[in-house]
Amino acid sequence: MLKIWGRHNSSNVRKVLWCAEETGVPYESIQVGGAFGGTQSPEYRAMNPNGLVPVIEDHGLPLWESNTIVRYLAARYALGTLYPEDVVERAQSEKWMDWTTSTFSGAFRDLFWGTLRTAPADRDEARIGAALVRSGELLAMADAALARQPWLSGERFAMGDIPLGAFAYAWFEMPIQRPDLPHLAAWYERLKQRPAYQRGVMTELT
Repeated sequence: MLKIWGRHNSSNVRKVLWCAEETGVPYESIQVGGAFGGTQSPEYRAMNPNGLVPVIEDHGLPLWESNTIVRYLAARYALGTLYPEDVVERAQSEKWMDWTTSTFSGAFRDLFWGTLRTAPADRDEARIGAALVRSGELLAMADAALARQPWLSGERFAMGDIPLGAFAYAWFEMPIQRPDLPHLAAWYERLKQRPAYQRGVMTELT
């Protein structure tokens, strides 16, 4: 059986849980990291020398890096749906996956941690405010893409929607003043209708 290690309140773990739910493959979820600890044990480090979450084991293969895991699960268990067979269609998905990690996640991390995981007395409001502005500017790019097509992946839902979709849950549910991004908001409403998204992503934020 597929095993997934990682705390459920991690956006990177949510990606993997959601992807597994979309494929329908049975899996075991093992909560490690954060308050659960366990990521520095020799056994865990043998699977992931970075000591980070998530990690999976499937058919004897340990694998880390959340986007790589999503690609692997999609290709192995949902080829032609989550993992587009057409190379151009697949490149559109991969573009948004990598953009989310390389460009969006850094700005959003300051906003998320500053808002939800820092005591009010310790918050750097200037840094939070700057992160909110920058996150909104970046999400406007996704909003523009979604004005032309229903999914980041294209005309149909695929793996390209998963990384940003995992972050979108916090973006739309945190107590912040969000800019008006109507196409992004409509996309989020479509995501919330997916049972796999409800099970894999819509859990406690902190």
